[in-house]
Amino acid sequence: MTEFLFFIEVVVGGLLAGTMYSLVALGFVLIYKASSTFNFAQGAMVFFAVLAFVGLMELGLPFVLAFFATVFLMFLVGYFTERLVLKPLMNQSEDTMLMATIGLGFVLEGLAQAAWGVEVRRLDLGIGDFPIPWIADSTGLFISALDLTAGTVSISMIIGLSILFKYTKMGLGLRAVADDAGAASSIGIPLKSIMLMVWTTAGIVALIAGMMWGARAGVQFALVDLALKALPVLIIGGFSSIPGAIVGGLIIGATEKVLEVYIGPFFGGAIEGWAPYVLAIFFLLYRPEGLFGEKIIRRV
Repeated sequence: MTEFLFFIEVVVGGLLAGTMYSLVALGFVLIYKASSTFNFAQGAMVFFAVLAFVGLMELGLPFVLAFFATVFLMFLVGYFTERLVLKPLMNQSEDTMLMATIGLGFVLEGLAQAAWGVEVRRLDLGIGDFPIPWIADSTGLFISALDLTAGTVSISMIIGLSILFKYTKMGLGLRAVADDAGAASSIGIPLKSIMLMVWTTAGIVALIAGMMWGARAGVQFALVDLALKALPVLIIGGFSSIPGAIVGGLIIGATEKVLEVYIGPFFGGAIEGWAPYVLAIFFLLYRPEGLFGEKIIRRV
């Protein structure tokens, strides 16, 4: 019974971590749906946003003001990205757009470190990384308060954004742009506004994800690489699917924790760092479109 409770504890911890992977993946999905471009700058956006947030608090701004100031800053990032990067490259190839996002990522990383420095910063959200007593007493499971809070915030944001993009006018516009940008523009859907809204939303998602990860691991450059853990999530769930981002994140989170605990000791540990990519390769070989993605048929 004790071993079974420990297994459940490992799986639950993995699922809660998986919701944060899903949140990061959601930023990729939004931009991919709007422009069919994989945004390699999303990891840099996570780092840029949370480092700016911590930096503003160090300047004396209270938590709430620093948060909304950072949200406005990410709006500016979205605005200038649309004006200086996306608009000039509107009719260019997907490869060109991909390279542009890689360049944008380096620019954001450089700006963040130039403005706030490179040292690791501690982010205290007032939530301890310790087991919740009433859950431990009633179920015997040791679930971290930070993990549970991060999972709750991530799930709430994912559900909220799913409703926003499925039932609102902005969401319908995004879906139209995703299906056919040219046709959407011809019937009066403002591509500029849609792209600005998508990039701003992706920036806010990056901020929330960075705050959750930063509270645990510290605000540091490693968050850029950590955000790329969303890549296996996207491969498994599908690059254009919001439900796919959710399911893919849960699969990656649970799988990596179980493998780390039960198989990791045979490999010297640290298996969770590369196991998700092995799973992603398996999907690329046998189901490259992911669980919820659409098969792409190219005529040659």
